[in-house]
This record gives sequence, structure tokens and C-alpha cells, in this order.
Amino acid sequence: MKLNCPSRAACTMVLGTVLLVATTIFAQQLASPSVDDSATARLVCNMISRYHIGHGKVNDEVSSQLLDGFIESLDPQKLYFHKSDIDSFGKNRKDLDDQLLEGNIDFAYTVFNKFVKRVDERVEYAHDLADLSPDFTIDEEMVTDYDTVGFAADVDELNERWRKRVKYDMLTLKLDDKDIDETRDRVHKRYNTVLRSIHSTESPEVLEMYLSAMTHSFDPHSSYLSPQSMEEFRIMMKLSLDGIGAALRSEDGQTIVVSIVKGGAAEKDGRLGVGDKITAVAQEVGDFVDIVEMKLSKVVRLIRGKRGSKVRLQVAKAESGETVTYDLIRQKIELKESAVKGEVIETTDRTGRKGRIGVINVPSFYRDFAGAEQGLEDFKSTSRDLQKVLVDFRRDGNVDAIVLDLRYNGGGALSEAIEATGLFIDQGPVVQVKEPGSKVRVYSDDIEGAFNEPLIVVCNRMSASASEILAGAIKDYRRGIVVGDITTHGKGTVQNVMPVSPQMFQFFNRKDRGALKLTINQFYRVNGDSTQTAGVKSDVVLPSILDHMDIGESSLDNALEFDQIAAADFDAVAYVNADLVKHLQSASSDRVSQAADFQKVKTNISEYMERKNRKTVTLNEEKLREERKKDKEDTDDEEKEDEEEAEVFPVSAYNDELLNIALDYVEHLRSAKTAQR
Repeated sequence: MKLNCPSRAACTMVLGTVLLVATTIFAQQLASPSVDDSATARLVCNMISRYHIGHGKVNDEVSSQLLDGFIESLDPQKLYFHKSDIDSFGKNRKDLDDQLLEGNIDFAYTVFNKFVKRVDERVEYAHDLADLSPDFTIDEEMVTDYDTVGFAADVDELNERWRKRVKYDMLTLKLDDKDIDETRDRVHKRYNTVLRSIHSTESPEVLEMYLSAMTHSFDPHSSYLSPQSMEEFRIMMKLSLDGIGAALRSEDGQTIVVSIVKGGAAEKDGRLGVGDKITAVAQEVGDFVDIVEMKLSKVVRLIRGKRGSKVRLQVAKAESGETVTYDLIRQKIELKESAVKGEVIETTDRTGRKGRIGVINVPSFYRDFAGAEQGLEDFKSTSRDLQKVLVDFRRDGNVDAIVLDLRYNGGGALSEAIEATGLFIDQGPVVQVKEPGSKVRVYSDDIEGAFNEPLIVVCNRMSASASEILAGAIKDYRRGIVVGDITTHGKGTVQNVMPVSPQMFQFFNRKDRGALKLTINQFYRVNGDSTQTAGVKSDVVLPSILDHMDIGESSLDNALEFDQIAAADFDAVAYVNADLVKHLQSASSDRVSQAADFQKVKTNISEYMERKNRKTVTLNEEKLREERKKDKEDTDDEEKEDEEEAEVFPVSAYNDELLNIALDYVEHLRSAKTAQR
């Protein structure tokens, strides 16, 4: 499968919905931007005008959207800033573009430091409220639709919002059978955590938020990545990192070991355990750094390091509280839970019908670009891992059909989407990409041969970009059936990750200023349709609450519009036709209408729509208790699903219906062959 990528490996073409931008609240009093930050801002502005698909300019309109976007990223619920703050910031509404072009980002620090001050004030007030005893018999409500309210006109109005907020926090804990002392303690800890997170913010995070608020005015997927976020992006794409192999979480200022990664340095050493608290970190040479109260992302950066190097940990043991010191040698850690996984399902026990269905879960389209460029034989790649699973299916005995599960797959590398699609079609175009200037380039699978088992591609509203390329090609070639939500996410744009540099391809001896994830192209199916906002429609639709949520490209601000181009020259196959689709729809609809679990899903959808349309939540204990009682069964089901996430294809009414659809498909194909003979 040949791919003539228009960008080099260090300027990686990616497709996805995940925005690797800090969107939570950060803070500490930051004095002023550095000279390097100013230079970064200028370069980002220049790169947008040069490389963005729209070649837009940083102008007054962008300035206005930047102002609103940055404020919303800090205070989306309008709980901290005063209206007078917003009015004061508004004086710069038409000036921020000029400031950015000059490298002046003082405004970001002005707004951010005011935010810090307001958070300090609000958290202090929240602590005072938590020491009171609210009356939960009063029939009052708290607004939950923040678009319906403006910023508070004065302190009294803001205090009232916080009175209700803290009352709601305490009420929800009370409904969890917490006594008043424990409730107060939990609320105090919650707001101390907020304050701790705010005051541990570093300058790169503020710059990332500010510049990303600007890039989002061009489209929702263009973002600035700080050097730290860029490193996380690389890890995500190659599914490996160098470290000790321990998952950590932050709780009340403590760094706690959540799990030990199998095969990692910590497991091989055998001393570090789940529940242990890491209190200090030192490198092979140097003193210990106290990490109590330190932000988790910074702790992680201290622990990670070059493969083969030593890291020293001071650890408070979970069982005894004894403090010990462990020396560990960092090694390569593979993130196997995020990789392609497959299993063969013997369907008799789950459907009452005999069959062998090969199920493959593809969580993302990852690719270790650096490893590929270096010629490493074992570099991580979705298409390579997918091919291994398909070969294993055949080696262990043929399967009747394949279910390719792309649910919640937000995308990844364009090259991987093309090569993965090529495993199921025997040569031909896979996707068309329209470049700036309206030039259209066709990307094809050039390798002869393909896996020809009947194919079901499962998608939902969270399946995006690279997932939509694969699903769209399979549908256009009539190679398989698409099953799931009404349509996929609808993201039809291509992003390049470019190092922020005076010269885009200046990779050596340059300052690390992070990267710009910039929308440079738009992709189209081989039939000429864009997936932008429209997505790829399912042949067979199953009931799903996601279809009723405000998710998908069409719900995002500044999303590009749907359009079409000429179809590519491709030869469809005869695995799917209108009669087959109609048959599968009818058979599935009959089963779904009679299945109690799917009727429950429909009831849940109705209840969700009722909740979704509410603008407030009750603060009356009796009423809220009754509402939570109704929702409890749904919550229990969600928790059960979470527990089963590690399985490739856990038992559920939805998954079992997918197996039934696959069996229907196989039977229909066999009947057609028999009729032909």
C-alpha cells in the first residue's frame, strides 16, 4: 500500500477529534510572558496564514473570538469572573490580533491572573458555606444551562450562585449516605483540590490555552501544542514511552500508584505496589524533589526519562506507612491497552445460532512515525497490528465473518486509515484529499490481495476522521455493512502537526516551541461526498443515546461546511446490495423490538431527553432523591460497562445483536451463492 504523504514524518498528518489542548482551569500568579513565548506567538500567527486550509488572517474578527474563547476556557460556568471583569477585558476586543502579530501576549496573563484572584475569593467563600447547615427542604433550583445566564453583576449575585453550588455539592454527598461531618470534609477537600490545581499552573499551559483559543476561531481542530503536550501526542501515536510502568493519580495533593503495567520496570522490580504514595523523586545524580502538592503532569515528567537511566523514588508504603527508597531503571513501556485487539466469538452461547465471528477492536489509528522512518521492524502501527490479528484468525481456523469495532475511535494517522482499508479491498482509491488551491489528490491501496471474509464495520457518533475514511470506503466499495448510530462524527478535515519554527522543516538545532496542529486539507470519500458534518450513515441503525446528544462536528463552533467533489475511479464489489441491506434492517428491527434490553435503552433515551431539556436541577432533598432513584439502575449499568471495558467484546444486548447481524449477513451470502449454483 503506497502512500505519497504530502508532509514529512516530523510534520505528521493526523485525523482525529481529540484536541490535545489543556481545557481545564489552571492557575498561579504568573508575572509576564517570556521573550520565547512572544516569538512563539508571532510564529503561530504567521504559520496559520500560510498553511491553514482557509489561509485566513489574524484580524479583528479573530481577535473577538479569541477574547470570548479564552474567557470561556477559564470560566465556562460563569462562576468566577464578575461582569465588570468581562467589561474591562472587552476594551481589547479589537486589539488582540495586532498584539499577537507583534508577539505581545500580555493580555493572556492579565486575564489569567485576574482569574487566579477570583478563584481564591470564591474558594474561600465556598469553605465558609461548607461549614453551614443548608436547609434541604426548601423548594429551590440551581441553573445548569449556563448559556441562559450572564456573568454576575456584583458580589451578591455571585455569592448566591455559589450558595446554590455548594448546597448542591453537599446534597449529592448527603444522598450518598454521608453524615454532615464527612460531607463537609469532602467539600473542603474538593475545593482545596481546585485551588491546588490552579496554583500549580505553568506558563506553557497558559500560552497553550491562549493560542488555542485563537486557532479555534479558524476551525475547531486547529490547536497549539506546548512542548509537554507535544510529547504526550508522540506517546499516543507510537503507543510507547520510557518510564517505570506505573499508572498514577493525584488525590489530596498525594501521588498514588493506581496500577502496575505488566512487563514494566516496576513489575520486574516487584517492590512498588498499588496504593503506595510517591513523596519525592530524584534523578541518578542530584537531590530528591518533594512532589507533595505538585501537579500530576509535572510529577510524571520527573519520573519519565531516557531508557536505561535511573530514577529514584521515595515511597510511603500503603500497608505500613513506612518510607522507603527505590531505585528503578527506566525502560520502554508499551501501551498495549490502547492497541488493536481481536478474539474469535463462538456465537452459540450468545445468540443460540452456530457461528464463528472474528471481532477486532481498533481504538485509534496510531503509528510510530519515527520508528517507521528509522526502518525499525517492530514499530507500532494500527494496520500492522490489524493484519496480525486477521492472520491469526485464519491460522486458528477460518471465521464466518469479521466485526471491525470502531466505536469511540477518534481517528489518528491518515496513512494508517488507508493501509487498514487496504486489508479489505483489492487495490483502488481509498480517500480523496482536497488541498489548498482546490487540487484533489487520490490516495490508493496499491497492494494486490485482501482479506475477503464478510465484514461488519461498527461505528458510533464518536467514530471520527480516520474511522470515517475506512467506514466510508467499505460502504462505497460495497465491501461490507456499516452498523451503529445513525451516522458517525462528521469530521472531514486533515490536520498536520508542524513544529513551531521560522522554517517549518528546520528540525535541527532549533528552539522547542511546541507544535501547531493545523487543518490543512479536507478529505472526501471515493464517491465524492465529504464526511464533514454529514459523517458516514449506518446501513443498520441500533438504538443509542449518543444519537440524541449534542456531539458531532455539526455541533462545534466554526466547523467547515459539507461539500462534494467528483467521484474517484473505483470498482465496487458485490458483497452488499439494496436487498441485503433491507433484509438485515428488517431482521435486526424485529429482534430489537422484542428485546427487553433495547426497550430499556429507548426508555433511557426518553428520560435523557427530558433531563437534557431541563435548564435547572432541584436542591430539594426529597425531589432529588426521587430523581436519583430513577437514574440509579442506569448508573449501575454504566458502571458494569466500565468494569468490562478491558474485554474485547463483552456480553451485552448491543454486542450480541451485532453478532446476530453478522450471522444474518453470512446466511444471506450463502443463500445467494446456493441460488446462483
